[in-house]
Amino acid sequence: MRNRRRLLSSDDSTREIWPSFTDVMSTMALILFVLVLLAYVRSLIAARQLQAFQRQIVASEQQLRDVRAQLATGRAELDASKAELRAQQGVIAESNRQLDTVKSQLQSIAVLRVSVLNKVKQAIEAEVGSSGDGGAALVTVGDSGNIVINESLVFEYGSYAIKPEARPLLDTLARAFGRILDDADVRANIDTILIQGHTDERGSASFNWDLSAKRATAVLNYLFEANKTLADSYGSYFAASAYSKFRPLDAARTEEAYQRNRRIEISVIPRDDNVRKVIDDYVQNVAATPLPSSPPAR
Repeated sequence: MRNRRRLLSSDDSTREIWPSFTDVMSTMALILFVLVLLAYVRSLIAARQLQAFQRQIVASEQQLRDVRAQLATGRAELDASKAELRAQQGVIAESNRQLDTVKSQLQSIAVLRVSVLNKVKQAIEAEVGSSGDGGAALVTVGDSGNIVINESLVFEYGSYAIKPEARPLLDTLARAFGRILDDADVRANIDTILIQGHTDERGSASFNWDLSAKRATAVLNYLFEANKTLADSYGSYFAASAYSKFRPLDAARTEEAYQRNRRIEISVIPRDDNVRKVIDDYVQNVAATPLPSSPPAR
């Protein structure tokens, strides 16, 4: 009886242990399944990330190829631009050379004008001196480049009759112009030798216009009478003009200013056609110079 009770007790313990073991095994199997599932999910995610990374690598390689192609195109365009710049620099250098030539030619025409006037001034000073009895300069070259003869050396105040003491000066002037115009190169560049009459601002406008015109004409007539060759051979180069009071040298209202403004000016005017020819030749040369072609737009 006692043994039977012990056996029954042993069977009950066994029955209690077995369900517990089964539960443990089920739990372990469930955990293992979860771990396998997690590993599978993780592998799927990793595979997708790898594919995305591979696509990024492919895209980056394509971008790199595109950048290299753009760099190659940029280098080609830069080389073409450098070549065009060198060609344009050559054109600019040639244009500057031609422009310097034009400037030199125009300057030579301007220098000729001043040279003629200086020769006349020097001829007068060589024969009659550089100043009159009162110490005043007989002739000067003004800021305009014209020869300026003070009125008091040639005329009495308000008169257009040439003073006897002015005749040596005007005789020298006539001879000097004759010698200068004997030079064909000088004549080729001179259009007009203009004798200008100027007065001060006092007196009526009509009186001053008339007086300045008569003084300029009186000087020109005397030059032609003093040197018949000048009139016969080169008379077409001369002209007389009147400016009245309208081009004063000194705007002050003093006796000294009035005396400066009353004067005879001699101006040498270059031939316009020579100047135009120089400019036209330059324009034609520029037009005939081919410009570098621009590279096609990209």
